[in-house]
Amino acid sequence: MAAAPEPRAPLLAVGAMSGTSLDGVTVALVRIEEPAPYDIRATLLAHRTHPYTEAQRARLAAAVEGGGPRDLAILHADLGTWFADAVETLLRETGTAAAGVAFVASHGQTVWHEPRRASLQLGSPAAIAERLRVPVVSDFRSRDVAAGGEGAPLVPRADRLLFARTDGPRALLNIGGIANFTVVPRRGEAADLLAFDTGPGVMVIDACVRRLYPGRRFDEEGALARSGRALEGIVAETLAHPFFAAPPPKSTGRETFGEPFAAALLERCHAASAEPADAVATAVEVTARAIGAAARFIPPALTPLDVVRSGGGAKNPALVDALIRCWPGPKHRAFDDLFFDGEAKEAVAFALLGYLTWTSRPGNEPGATGAAGPRVLGSVSPP
Repeated sequence: MAAAPEPRAPLLAVGAMSGTSLDGVTVALVRIEEPAPYDIRATLLAHRTHPYTEAQRARLAAAVEGGGPRDLAILHADLGTWFADAVETLLRETGTAAAGVAFVASHGQTVWHEPRRASLQLGSPAAIAERLRVPVVSDFRSRDVAAGGEGAPLVPRADRLLFARTDGPRALLNIGGIANFTVVPRRGEAADLLAFDTGPGVMVIDACVRRLYPGRRFDEEGALARSGRALEGIVAETLAHPFFAAPPPKSTGRETFGEPFAAALLERCHAASAEPADAVATAVEVTARAIGAAARFIPPALTPLDVVRSGGGAKNPALVDALIRCWPGPKHRAFDDLFFDGEAKEAVAFALLGYLTWTSRPGNEPGATGAAGPRVLGSVSPP
């Protein structure tokens, strides 16, 4: 009889990422333990979000909307420096020596995502490795795309290993710039999971607020949406976009639901003589209804007992209320109440994906991305 695998020694890692909302760089210091194969525990020790400046955000938006080769090349180098700054600050504030960190797992900043064709994340891993003298795991999406997958979502692997229930399926909903959910079977069950992007998260809502209320970047506490009313005809017309009816696997980004999409929604609202708050309420209703309607793709065997929400949209009470109304049945809960600060969830997830790469194991879920099979993700930049 073969000997049982040896437990792996605990290690420290840093997960670093920036989402489609272009808010800033979130970094998380994580202790990873694996006392038995695939019994992986990830403990969040500390996290920080370093907001982009208005100038940085403008450069990112310009790159997404059509930056040339020079713009992208220089932004790639500069983003590597910004990510290195964020990691270095976290280590300094926590009194953690870089030499004690096994690796940094950097997702980078997505500037283009074209499902099953290409997914481009900027943020030079060489700049991070050179600054910190720590190995960097990066470029997580390319291998899944090369294997015929969407390249997204990738967080489902972490959702399965870290956040599953012991008594039945659970949906983990992330409402970032783009919204997506993972429905995982009960902990330890090898059955397929389901995960895909549902459409816009806060991306369209924030774009409407910026256009209608100069000086504001988002609808704080959902106050604007709550003071308006959603225009049903415009909600229905907006949800006629073919992405919403397409079955999974599917993923999306700013290329589909960015500024032009928000501008078209606002044009419809203007034609209907809507008040600005009505337009924001309409964007909220579109987002919530798209998420709720996506639940129809969940097979009966994965009917979730609860929906655990995280991301910036999870802090918008108007959106949360609309979501609960549009997705009745399961209990709705905040990720923060069950685990840790949801702001760090995706950075922790990428630390976990980096750990799988570091230990030469697959990080994708082919049932979520449509890839030809499990693949070890990413590239490693040595220190």
